[in-house]
Amino acid sequence: MMLLVDAGNTRVKWALVQPGAAPGQWIASGGVEHADLDQLPERWRDHAVSAVLVSNVAGAALRARLLPLLPGARTAWFAARAEMAGMRNGYRNPGQLGCDRFAAALGARTLEPGKAIIVATCGTATTIDAVSAQGDFLGGMILPGLGLMASSLARNTAQLPQVLAGGPLPSGFADNTDDAILSGILSAQAGAIERAFARHRADLCLISGGAACYIAPVLEVAHRMVDNVVLIGLQTAAASDFASDLTG
Repeated sequence: MMLLVDAGNTRVKWALVQPGAAPGQWIASGGVEHADLDQLPERWRDHAVSAVLVSNVAGAALRARLLPLLPGARTAWFAARAEMAGMRNGYRNPGQLGCDRFAAALGARTLEPGKAIIVATCGTATTIDAVSAQGDFLGGMILPGLGLMASSLARNTAQLPQVLAGGPLPSGFADNTDDAILSGILSAQAGAIERAFARHRADLCLISGGAACYIAPVLEVAHRMVDNVVLIGLQTAAASDFASDLTG
């Protein structure tokens, strides 16, 4: 059994998967905040893990905290490559591409093969990437996530409150400050996704991440919400030639 780990800037998500399982068909999965990492070994204790594949974008400090918590199995740390699982990396320096973005693109292509896709992962940051129908990762955009946008307004202005997504959006122009902030930050996120969608002439947007449930309802392009698309990409990588890093 393989353990897949997506270590993001705020949370660590994980899934346990048997070889040959369908994308997203996991025995167990979950996630914890960084402060609760010590809970992870208990979640994995009753499973015979033979290999671990980790995507970590949260830096060396989190890697050092995470490493002693992982099961005593062969561990590989995922990174972008020039090509993997039939997807070609069009980044100027392929290795510079964030491992989470590359994994998310792999996951999206696995779920929607043969389509021109926009992959939007909406967490601490929002990343918006384009994958061609032929399997070329073309690049993308990075912008502050929904929470960072709201916090920035609250922190850097004297009169504006901290607003959390979740309330109903105004049907027209907002007639109060809280709704105006919420409408503005959601429109900024959705607008960036829609602009990328139009430029790519995409067939579909796959949207994932903790803020996806707030942004997806305001999108005006064809979209599909996917839980844990990075983990699905790791599952795809583990079934490809990347598996040699775990078995070789």
